Amino acid sequence: MPPSRAGSNSFLFISQVFVPDPASVGQHIADAAAELVQRGHHVTVLTSARGYDDPSQRYLRRECIHGIDVIRLPLSSFGKGTIGSRMLGGIAFVLLSIVRGVALGRIDCVVVSTSPPIAAMAGVVLAALKRARLKYWIMDLNPDQIVALGKRSAKAVSVRMLDWLNRLILRRADDVIVLDRFMAERVHRKSSKIKRLHVIPPWPLEDVLSAVPHSSNWWRRQQGLRDEVVVMYSGNHGPSNPLAAILSAAARLVDVPGLLFYFVGGGIGKREVDATNLPNVRSLPYQPLETLAYSLSAADVHVVTLGDHLVGIVHPCKVYGAMAVARPVLAFGPEQSHLGDLISRNDIGWRLSNDDVDGAEHLLRQIRQMGDEARAARGRRANTMIVEELSKDRLCGALCDVFVLP
Repeated sequence: MPPSRAGSNSFLFISQVFVPDPASVGQHIADAAAELVQRGHHVTVLTSARGYDDPSQRYLRRECIHGIDVIRLPLSSFGKGTIGSRMLGGIAFVLLSIVRGVALGRIDCVVVSTSPPIAAMAGVVLAALKRARLKYWIMDLNPDQIVALGKRSAKAVSVRMLDWLNRLILRRADDVIVLDRFMAERVHRKSSKIKRLHVIPPWPLEDVLSAVPHSSNWWRRQQGLRDEVVVMYSGNHGPSNPLAAILSAAARLVDVPGLLFYFVGGGIGKREVDATNLPNVRSLPYQPLETLAYSLSAADVHVVTLGDHLVGIVHPCKVYGAMAVARPVLAFGPEQSHLGDLISRNDIGWRLSNDDVDGAEHLLRQIRQMGDEARAARGRRANTMIVEELSKDRLCGALCDVFVLP
């Protein structure tokens, strides 16, 4: 790492995911790192040389992206197929990050997120060895998520060890950043010794996202779409985002002409989608970043889901992409949640409980009959909220202000 320029800092980001991997955590870390470079700081990122969702995808071992020095570590991701493979990849990534980080020159600040969940250990160790500030950017909470999903007991040794690590970094970090007020409440319950806690939501990928009218959207034409109303779920199909209600509703709505359901992305939940074999359901893989504006804009309504027991543990990031392309949101999840807050406060869509199949069927029949303007009005309100409150300039700037705090 070259010496810092006068008045600048050297930042080290530790994340198993980074661009060009499509996972959103890597995209947001890239945005923050690029903002720090623009401010005159030196930024190094330690990340995996393999894809997060698809470990067969390999990336350059070292490159410069927008002024960011990206170092990719081998054998540090084995995919998300099983908890065991994720844990093995996470442990390897942490150990390699510590070894590689020690060899770097001056580091003034270490920024660590929650990919993998044990990345905090690398942050604590390197911040101590380098006598650097430590910033903890929480994207989701584990082992809370694993326990909430019933994959591990709260009494399991691995769960108790990871919870101990969480409490350790919450005490050690100079600043802790969470994504919503519910996450802040949960983190506060974990530790009363947090020095500074900030609530900063993630931002949509505005550099690549804008609303594309159906009439000029080549992606819709490529899919053979004309006047159909498209209900879309786009992103990771994970266990934290239940799809049972929307899939059950789709099964009841096969008799409704011109109503189609698109499931775009990857993850273990794709098996559930693909198993339906419904004529009104279409399943597609992740779309390239450069075409994302077109695929998201092809929808008339976007579905965003959040498991009942996952409020404050995971954050419904998918909602921001829908809002950025000015589309209304059909949310499945608890009323007392970040999704519930967004929809009730701004009338940008509709919210249903995760088990309300009857309500989903009834509402979707209404949406199919609804005029384009009625749907578009909710979409415009969603986009206005992005512009006025949730823009990249505002939120990424606020986050980087936290990173440079002494």
